[in-house]
Amino acid sequence: MKRTRLRKNQIDDMMREATVDCRDEEEQAMGLFAMIEENLQIPFETTVLGMQVEVVSIELKSREQIVAICKRDRVKQPILLSDLPVPSPAPEGAEWIEVYRYWLSYY
Repeated sequence: MKRTRLRKNQIDDMMREATVDCRDEEEQAMGLFAMIEENLQIPFETTVLGMQVEVVSIELKSREQIVAICKRDRVKQPILLSDLPVPSPAPEGAEWIEVYRYWLSYY
């Protein structure tokens, strides 16, 4: 998994921006999802298990589970955003994936 290599203070600032008015983990996940949805340039291509796929959307599946909907030919498959390899060069807004992964490490 390629990381966008943000400094810790940048991650902290972005996390505060996404969760500023949140009261609990569920609201924090929704705030992070909103920032990812707003900033991540979709669609983009990446490689999953050695196969080229296109990330066509993202979805909030549960309290803290954000998935990328990946498409290859006619088949679509959700992949946890925390497990999704970020391509190089990373799409615009990919730093929010790093912020989400960092947030997950606490919860």
